[in-house]
Amino acid sequence: MLVTHINSTKLFAGLEGAKGIVLALSGGPDSVAALALLADWAKAKGSPRLFAATFDHGLRANSRAEAEQCAALCQSLGVAHQILTWTGDKPATRIQEVARDARYRALVAHAKDMGADYLVTGHHADDQVETILFRMMRGSSIGGLAGMRQISARDGIIHARPFLTLRKSDLIAICAARGLTTIADPSNEDPRFARTQMRRLAGLLEEAGMTPDSFTRLAARAARADEALSMTATHLAEAALMVRDEASTRLDGQKLLAAPAEITLRVMMTEIARLGQAPRLEQAEPLVEDLRAALAAHAPLRATLGGALVDLKRDSAVVITREPPRRAGAEADT
Repeated sequence: MLVTHINSTKLFAGLEGAKGIVLALSGGPDSVAALALLADWAKAKGSPRLFAATFDHGLRANSRAEAEQCAALCQSLGVAHQILTWTGDKPATRIQEVARDARYRALVAHAKDMGADYLVTGHHADDQVETILFRMMRGSSIGGLAGMRQISARDGIIHARPFLTLRKSDLIAICAARGLTTIADPSNEDPRFARTQMRRLAGLLEEAGMTPDSFTRLAARAARADEALSMTATHLAEAALMVRDEASTRLDGQKLLAAPAEITLRVMMTEIARLGQAPRLEQAEPLVEDLRAALAAHAPLRATLGGALVDLKRDSAVVITREPPRRAGAEADT
């Protein structure tokens, strides 16, 4: 059953205290329905000021016209609007990924310029399914299977996704009921993009009985488990910590060994990221396996990852420092 009447008070619960809200408006039915609902809600006395912004990526010849269509829609609804233009060279590969990152950078910067502290996007339940499927395909961690969070931090701005409980069909129905014109993005049907493939797979799974509600339950349970694991890792880090300063961390290796491997993995990834760069999960897992094996065998170990050096001492202390600069000709010697 399509949803066309929304309880905005419930939908936007938590946004009342915002200093200002920027809505990412692409012109598609997701963001247009979000605009209409937010515009109605923002008219209520005491609601935060609402802004909308459209990112003109310049990847299609008509992208500027679409952005201007968004501006006209906002004007008709009395919502302040800004077109954010992506300048400079465009990527030849990973187009959607690079464009998405550029879009979020521009939206966050605009939110700060407007004095807003919230960024709202129109992500919905079908998007959540595609996200989880994509992460499954990549062998994600339990945190990845939690999908998109309803509230997350993005460079000092709160990113809210209040529509994750609604289907795309619901948002289309809202636009139709209000007579709102929307824009179709042809890239959504382009088979070159992983999202398109995930969308088709999601349709097949739904026919087999794995509905968005199933994925919503999976995401909630994964998020709950991830929170518990993160808390346990924090406790282990505190218990195992011997010394920590700006240049190094010294941990009790036997306490790391006594903990479940997943918890040790999280502690090590956090400390490596602190002193170097955040490692990918598939990079960190072999290192932690080697570390645990060396701890069990009381053997030394030296390894580098993410710009950090991990050094297991004979007294079972695990020392993490920044990786020293490579000496000239070092690669030729190995």
